[in-house]
Amino acid sequence: MRYDLDDLRLFLHTVTEGSITAGAARLRLSLPSASARIRALEHHAGVTLLVRGRRGVRPTPAGATLARHAREVLDRAALLESAVGSYVRPDTAPLRLLAGGSAMHHLVPRALASFLSVHPHIDVAVSECRTPLTVRRLAAGEADLGVILNDGAHDDELRTESLGDDSLVVIGQRGGTLSGRTAVSYEEVAEHPLVGLNAESSLRLWIEARLGEHAPAVRYRTTVAGPGVVVELAAAGVGLAIVPRRTFDPDQPLDVCELLEPWASREHLLAWGAGPVADSAEITALADHIRRATRSRRPHSPEPPGPDTAG
Repeated sequence: MRYDLDDLRLFLHTVTEGSITAGAARLRLSLPSASARIRALEHHAGVTLLVRGRRGVRPTPAGATLARHAREVLDRAALLESAVGSYVRPDTAPLRLLAGGSAMHHLVPRALASFLSVHPHIDVAVSECRTPLTVRRLAAGEADLGVILNDGAHDDELRTESLGDDSLVVIGQRGGTLSGRTAVSYEEVAEHPLVGLNAESSLRLWIEARLGEHAPAVRYRTTVAGPGVVVELAAAGVGLAIVPRRTFDPDQPLDVCELLEPWASREHLLAWGAGPVADSAEITALADHIRRATRSRRPHSPEPPGPDTAG
């Protein structure tokens, strides 16, 4: 059998999104065209690949097998293109990726580890950058991809897609101050000693910009450079901490509470630069590895608040 790479991309996006419509949108195809391609792929394979339902589609066992091998084939195809292209364009500039502090801690390292391992001839220049500046640089064509926050994505010309939740939560030592609680307000948090990031960190600046001039003063027992250290100190009982939900692993010895402030609800977006090569194979591949990195670990999800624990 012969498989078309574009058909494999469409099928893989469809399985990932759970919808032919969404899969078509990822490749900028019309729904009728995408549906016809999927049907032709099933006819070519001689077996049903998708189960259609009112809420979307899911792969059959044969479809799941095809999706798994399609991912490997597409990674290999991108590697082949990169390897051959390295002889034609030896001085190709690195891809330019921008991301804020939260994404730089957990999302970007995982995406780079997988991308760079299968694309040894592609370099990536990564910079930590707050969302407003990232948006401006993407719009000016000064970067290829950016991971931004939804509340700062005010440029309607940018192409974006959701990468999932990056909401802020309050963490503390298991069995400590937060024990038995599922949600707290910022005013309650401010009554306790905190550990946090340095004053110049993007997350600290982001929070303080939303507190307003009448917010309660807090006592930081210490401030450090990385979110991982903040989590370790909070787990050790040094103080409470406000961190993105994806900063820590579910199995760490922590009590976790929702932060009740409206600004604590955040979402990560993947945004493309306005340059002429925005849809190049290399940028498309890096974007796909960033998407995969968001799904590689399930963030901690507290139990829903009970009647006496929301505070």
